[in-house]
Amino acid sequence: MTFAAPVLEPAASLRAALAAGEPVHLLDVRWSLAAPDGSEAYRAGHVPGAVYVSLDDELSRHGEPVEGRHPLPELADLERAARRWGLREGERVVVYDDGPGLAAARAWWLLRWAGLADVRLLDGGLAAWTAEGGELESGWVEAEPGDVLLSAGHLPVVDADVAAVWPSHGLLLDARAGERYRGEVEPIDPRAGHVPGAVSAPTTQNLGPEGRFLPPEALAERFASLGVSASEADPQPQVAVYCGSGVTAAHQIAALAVLGIPAALYPGSWSAWSNDPTRPVATGPKP
Repeated sequence: MTFAAPVLEPAASLRAALAAGEPVHLLDVRWSLAAPDGSEAYRAGHVPGAVYVSLDDELSRHGEPVEGRHPLPELADLERAARRWGLREGERVVVYDDGPGLAAARAWWLLRWAGLADVRLLDGGLAAWTAEGGELESGWVEAEPGDVLLSAGHLPVVDADVAAVWPSHGLLLDARAGERYRGEVEPIDPRAGHVPGAVSAPTTQNLGPEGRFLPPEALAERFASLGVSASEADPQPQVAVYCGSGVTAAHQIAALAVLGIPAALYPGSWSAWSNDPTRPVATGPKP
């Protein structure tokens, strides 16, 4: 797995590209557990030309509890949505949300998984855009329909069976908050704790105080402390990542991709694992 295009798009670089009239497709992915429908926030103000993307309805499908809260969408549905967003082969896509990219990373990962080569995360999201002097527009954008062709499997995924044995030969990272990993709280899923053998690696620790990704040197130090080595930057991933429902884990994979380190996603994540009573659960601070 290699990333020919950069993972991150600085706000200043995006402003310059748009000012120069470069073909850039902007996707606004506002979503959180507390406010899953970000359409009203989008209508109130977004990067000019950005198209709203529904994480719940377009970046996932509605499945059974044992599939998790955000199963991957069917490829045909994703392609249909991507064409609605106006996407075309060979043209840059920049995705963002109103925060540090925890939701937008889902769109980044899915489109890379589906074969688009140049998809980037706006580093720092909407806050970084406005901090750089970027203007906002209100209302709704309907893009001219695109003609992109998608194909599955360009980024690695693992299922529950593979995640269960992954710690025996690789590193399984849990991207949720530490208190959820330890099993002290569980606000949404049926059982508290973590996949046995997984290492706690909260996604928020990829970020600096302004909500932008840490510099590569700091990211490398962070992941090295978790047991990830830069020598693992080879085509076969030695790292797999999960979170609550496969959303913020994509942000972790993006952070690793900044370093050129491949990682597999467990899409079902804890929401799928904890809904299967046959799966063991570990608690406490240790794997």
